[in-house]
This record gives sequence, structure tokens and C-alpha cells, in this order.
Amino acid sequence: MISVSDLSKNYGEVMAVKNISFSIRKGEITGLLGPNGAGKTTTLRMLTCYLKPTSGKIVVGDYLANENPYEVRNIIGYLPESAPIYGDMIVYDYLDYIRRIRGIENTGRIKEIADICGLNQMMHKNVAELSKGYKQRVGLAHAMISDPQILIMDEPTSGLDPNQIIEIRNLIREIGKEKTVILSTHILSEVEATCDRVIIIDKGEIVADNQTSELKSFKGGENRILIKAGNVDFDTLNNELKKIKGVTDVKRGEDNEFTSAVIIAAADEEIRPAIFKMISEKSWILYEMVKETRSLENVFRELTRSEL
Repeated sequence: MISVSDLSKNYGEVMAVKNISFSIRKGEITGLLGPNGAGKTTTLRMLTCYLKPTSGKIVVGDYLANENPYEVRNIIGYLPESAPIYGDMIVYDYLDYIRRIRGIENTGRIKEIADICGLNQMMHKNVAELSKGYKQRVGLAHAMISDPQILIMDEPTSGLDPNQIIEIRNLIREIGKEKTVILSTHILSEVEATCDRVIIIDKGEIVADNQTSELKSFKGGENRILIKAGNVDFDTLNNELKKIKGVTDVKRGEDNEFTSAVIIAAADEEIRPAIFKMISEKSWILYEMVKETRSLENVFRELTRSEL
């Protein structure tokens, strides 16, 4: 559906996006994740033909973006971070205005999009009177009124309260059942809650690209095991644990009832059987052994650490 090859964008001497390449399949919900200033918005503006790349190629559907920007815009709905809606218009009038300038003859499309975006109770209110969440829904209705094949959103939940965030996320998941969706964010929970796939961008470069669930097992960083043992003091336990192959460090755990330790090894080392064997041979008691589950936050910090 979308293919990006060696895409770059310079602002004078500043290279905001650096030779990135990726492809997005039809029906995927893809999150473009990165710190502030990583190049996410610039990338989305190039995909939607609002910015011309310095170099590289973008293919959307059957169209080359540089040569056919009008055709590309016709199959993309774009919701920027600040929805460009007219505050002095009634919601219905505003959507009808967008329908007419987009050349959509079907007047029933307004009712259809109001149903999809949950705007039926707001159609006769002034846009300026709406909450931030409903203004975002109006912006989303604007982006979707032409029934685009692809929906691109830049920070879609920015500035919303927790209830509004949940509502917009649910709406994105529903839309993603029928359309290809790309959203940018620097909020980790946003990606985990809505996206099938994550592309992490840092300093204008792609540093990771994988399914959301698989990215958590990204090979790199640390493998951490928490154990709680009995009949042994920490110093003795520490000395024996450090003899196990693959263990790089042992730290004292926070537990007043048991002797607790956090064992650190390389991410690709499986040390749990060796820990269990050693404790059994010493006739100590193993009350608990837990492998720390790596979160998207762990991976994000490892890949963009210099930004934090």
C-alpha cells in the first residue's frame, strides 16, 4: 500500500530525515514512535505530499508521490496534530463544506461519518463550543469524509484527557479494521494500545521496525532475573551467582523477608536453569524466580537513550 525508499528531508544544513525506507501493507495499524524532534511529523508530511522530499521515493498505491501528488492526496486522509477546523461554523455545516470542496455528491456521507466518529449529538453545535476531544473527532471526520484508503494521524490524542484518549483509541482500532492507518506519537502506551506494528525513529533514522508484540523481545540490552532465596545471606548468594556463566552483575533486591537478588545477564543468555541447579546443590531454598518482562518502554529507552 505504501513503499518508502531512501527518503530524506533537509532544512538547510539540518537533516531532519535520513535515508529511511519502509513498506506498510494494506490493513495495518502502524505507529511511528520517537522522541520529540525525531522526524515523525516531517515524515508524515512527506507521505501526504505536503512536503517535497530532498531525496528518495514514495509510492502510495499505484502512484509515485512526486509525480502524482493529487492522486495520492485523493486516497489519503490526513489529521495533523492541531486539527485545522473552523471554530465559527456549525459542525454539520463544516462537514458539508468539506464534502462540497472535496467533490462528494452523496449528501448522506455526512450522516455516515457522524455515526463512525460519534458526532451525532454534536452536529448542530458550534465547533468552538466543543471539547478538545470532540474537536479531534471533527478533524477525524474531515480526514475520513472522502472514505480514503489510508488514514494518517499526527499525535491524535495530544492534549486529551484520559477518557477522551480511550475513546479516540477505540475509534482508531475500529477504523483500522477497514483501512490502513499510520499514526505518529511519542506516547508508548498509545502504540501498545492501538498499533499492530511499530517503527521507531530517532534523530531522523529508523532504529527499529517490527510487530508490536515482537519488538518487546528485541535482542539487546539486559536480561534481568529476580530471585528470592532462603537459608543464605546475600554476600554468599552473590558470590555463587557470579560464578554462573553469562551473569554480568548481581544487585541486592528489595525484600525484608527473604534474601533477594536481581541477576543481570546478556539478553540472549538463558541462565535460569543454572540458577536453579546451583541453589538446589547448595541446599538453599528458592522461594521465587521471575524473569523481568521487557516492555516497549524498555526497548524505546535502549534505542533512543541519548535523547532521554
